[in-house]
Amino acid sequence: MFFQWLKRYMPRGLYTRALLILILPVLSVQLLVSVLFIQRHFEGVTRQMSDAVTIDLRYLRDVADAAPDRLTAIRDVNAVAAPLELDVDWPTTIPQIGDDRRWTDFTGDTVAARLRDGVPEIGAISMADRRFVTVWIGSRQGPLSVEIARRRLSASNPHQLLVVMVILGAVLTTISYIFLRNQLRPITRMARAAADYGKGRITPYSPGGATEVRAAGMAFLDMRNRLERQIQQRTMMLSGVSHDLRTPLTRLRLGLSLLDDEEAAPLTRDVDEMQRLLDSFLDFVRSDAGDALERIDPAAILSDLVADYTRIGLPVTLTVSTADPATLPLRPAAIRRALDNLVGNALRYGTQARVAVHVTDRAVRYVVEDDGPGIPADQRDEAVRPFTRLDPARNQDRGSGVGLGLAIVADIARSHGGVLRLGDSDDMGGLKAELVLAR
Repeated sequence: MFFQWLKRYMPRGLYTRALLILILPVLSVQLLVSVLFIQRHFEGVTRQMSDAVTIDLRYLRDVADAAPDRLTAIRDVNAVAAPLELDVDWPTTIPQIGDDRRWTDFTGDTVAARLRDGVPEIGAISMADRRFVTVWIGSRQGPLSVEIARRRLSASNPHQLLVVMVILGAVLTTISYIFLRNQLRPITRMARAAADYGKGRITPYSPGGATEVRAAGMAFLDMRNRLERQIQQRTMMLSGVSHDLRTPLTRLRLGLSLLDDEEAAPLTRDVDEMQRLLDSFLDFVRSDAGDALERIDPAAILSDLVADYTRIGLPVTLTVSTADPATLPLRPAAIRRALDNLVGNALRYGTQARVAVHVTDRAVRYVVEDDGPGIPADQRDEAVRPFTRLDPARNQDRGSGVGLGLAIVADIARSHGGVLRLGDSDDMGGLKAELVLAR
């Protein structure tokens, strides 16, 4: 449970996690050194230095107590204080002073405690000035104040160690992060190349970094090359089959043209059906064959398609588009093929079709709706699989197909880093197909 809770607050990025791995040990070491070394070492040094000063203070008190009168005490104490580097004054009373030390004075409590333990006659201690400590001591000849240099009571500038530790830790962390970033950069480059390949883009990539990262990069390149060869082989094979079959189909069509129309009509329909099946196979192959990317307005592709359908009198309407007038890197031929399949299916199983395009900061969304029977929700995943036909759920009277229309659209969407979504049209009552492409 603790690790599940901690995982929610951990950074997601690789660079951020690497920086966290570097910073946490450095901070832990600095805290450990601060607690163990500064607290113990500096407090120990402070106690020893303060105990040495208490000997001088007791000596001054004893000299003052041994004098017969106040004037003699002042003369004797001043004579003794000069060699001890103590500045002595003789006030009339001991002032009431609270805790006036600065919050940055880490050893002030230790100094005050050791002085009071060594000289019980101390009435007040002032640490307002970080350079000096003023002590008021009661004696038989009246109170005396002693000003002691702070450097005699505690180690000077204990914060310098903290400053050096912080600066040195920051410098070493920066250097380590630079080296670590150079090691992580090949991983991010490989991830970018893999993401671009998933969107149908071949990004130049050369393996680098450590041995393991190079091995992963070489494996990625081998996988990408094998996939490219497989796609090329499939394309060449089906293109060759199409070329070989088009010739006998053409001969059959020429032969049928010599027969009577009544006798040739059924055979002509069979030849046309075979031609449509061949075209479907080729469209399925070309869906991921890798057309060149072009910068084009997404709305222009749909507008041209609707204009072509309208020209031949088919009921296809383009709604008000919310697309921004921006050009994006797309494959216009593949996208037009996908939209043509969606609109063709809409007109095949319905009486009219409505299309729209929406462009956002992250995606391009084409929407095709019809008034047909639609596809049940439990059969939509199966509908996008190749060679799958759902004629019992659709319209059997509008001809048959090979079951590649939606599969072609799904492949084109995946090649652009997108997805094909099927749903219900709220306005028209039929199928709502959304072709979502990543920007």
